[in-house]
Amino acid sequence: MLSILPVEKYRTTARAQFLASQFMPRPKEQAMSPLREILEQRRLSALFQPIIDLKSGEFLGFEGLIRGPADSPLHSPINLFGAAEQQGLQLELEMLSRQVVLETFAKLSLPGNLFLNVSPETLTNPSFKDGQTLAFLKQLGLDPARVIIEITENQPTFDFEGMRDALLHYRGMGFKIAIDDLGEGFSSLRLWSELRPEFIKIDMHFVQGVDHDPIKLQFLKSIQHIAESCGTHVIAEGVETEAELRVVKDIGIALGQGYFIARPSPTPPLLASTETSRIINSSNIALFPKADFYQRSQTTAHKLLTYVEPVHPDTLIDHIFERFNVNPALRIIPVVKNSVPLGLINRYHFIDRFSKPFQRELHSKKPCSDLIQGDPLLVEKGMPIEELSHFMAEADSRHFADGFIITENGRYIGVSSGQDLLRELTQMQLEAARYANPLTLLPGNVPINEHIERLLLANTPFVACYCDLDHFKPFNDTYSYRKGDEMIQLTGRILSWACDPKLDFIGHIGGDDFILLLQSRDWKARCEQALRSFEQAAELLFREEHLAAGGYNSEGRDGNVKFHPLTSLSIGAIQVAPRQFLSHHEVSAAMTDAKKMAKKTNGNSLFIEVRNTVARQ
Repeated sequence: MLSILPVEKYRTTARAQFLASQFMPRPKEQAMSPLREILEQRRLSALFQPIIDLKSGEFLGFEGLIRGPADSPLHSPINLFGAAEQQGLQLELEMLSRQVVLETFAKLSLPGNLFLNVSPETLTNPSFKDGQTLAFLKQLGLDPARVIIEITENQPTFDFEGMRDALLHYRGMGFKIAIDDLGEGFSSLRLWSELRPEFIKIDMHFVQGVDHDPIKLQFLKSIQHIAESCGTHVIAEGVETEAELRVVKDIGIALGQGYFIARPSPTPPLLASTETSRIINSSNIALFPKADFYQRSQTTAHKLLTYVEPVHPDTLIDHIFERFNVNPALRIIPVVKNSVPLGLINRYHFIDRFSKPFQRELHSKKPCSDLIQGDPLLVEKGMPIEELSHFMAEADSRHFADGFIITENGRYIGVSSGQDLLRELTQMQLEAARYANPLTLLPGNVPINEHIERLLLANTPFVACYCDLDHFKPFNDTYSYRKGDEMIQLTGRILSWACDPKLDFIGHIGGDDFILLLQSRDWKARCEQALRSFEQAAELLFREEHLAAGGYNSEGRDGNVKFHPLTSLSIGAIQVAPRQFLSHHEVSAAMTDAKKMAKKTNGNSLFIEVRNTVARQ
């Protein structure tokens, strides 16, 4: 059905001869097979699944799909094409499938474009004559510009150059090109880079569950970024839930396809469903899944490595004197023989030993191997930092001061010290705390600021709330830090319960300070419910006498003992209109002011800032 490059281009290849042989007459018994009967009687039917524009909400077109007879085990496309592969009838089946899809598409007068599945095997087959495709489309009254050839790979492509040339040939006739199942196919990335197709389809594996999988989210973001740079439209396949559609839309992906939008049908809908349209037209943005920053760190011991020129065990002690004397910053010298580490010479131990009179004169001509005290601590360069910290804790304490040797397959490559390890661990913990609070595991400063920026960029109205505990320090001092941690965790849970997980974002910036970014319309009722819940739940953390008295005596920040009320929750809220603020810094400052006003009211309180602001143009 579909023509490709002239036959002469492929006649000499063995593979072309093999493919051409597939059209040779079959033995009589094979011709009587169920599949052969289906092909001869043209008992195939076409289904169409819409592909939606995620900005306009209109259907760009439809993907044509094929089914066998409803009363046959070959109704399923998996069984149908599996039988064709077993019987060597792949090309005949694909030819007829595309004939049926094209004819049905024209008969139904479906609008927009038709995505037509084509395998690389068929695309490069020499038995089709140039011009047949255009003639058939003209007969059906279809413009080639409305047909997108969708390359689907089920096996490795061996004739890559032939496939690329064939696609370029079709593009020259007016067809557009799509590459299917990016992330699953065998050469789709190479085709994308060289052919620059108009459309790229992301395999459904990366779309399904993207609303709670940060790795899949990052994959989609990366593909979208590449697509933008080369002018390709991305189609997200396999969209099956509202949450997946929201995330795909917010990433900026142009097109979507899947059961949530519309199932394949012999008579597909021409308009998006009310539910789909509502999501596409909504100004709300999706909550991206948060990464688990407390997974085992990927940072390894190799990052701590410092290369120090090693010495041979026969090196004279006098030479060690010179090394330490010339370089005051040199802390350890490794002793290595044939790349195998034998020990370490620590500067301070060395100086302490030879600071006594005549020690250098007595020992300067002896080998430095005499200075090695015990076996060194050997660490492979690929050992994770966190594992190394446990390893060091269980090892002899001298290794923390003496340092350790870093190896690669047992061979010396460098040294490090306990101080270097501590410095890196501290940095990692500080970095992790910026992304997720270690006490509540809620998102930290970086995700909070990123989400505010997304809301501002999308011109989405939202409410930003700064939540803070009043009189928390006296509680912490009176009841212990452990009880203080319990109250902070309780506050985090209560605020999380008040949020709609589909619309509202909660973050913990540290201490007893929380941030809510609410898109829910009933945000005020949610804040008030959080205050009531906190008042009831917090009572369980106070002693009976303190509840009866309404507070307790404790040392204040000025050092004087005085009466402090029971800990309460204050929420300062600002309503953010589109283009009212330019950055998360401005939103943060306004939230802080609202929080200060809330704290001026005794007890659990909600302050809503009402300001007459003009949206910035």
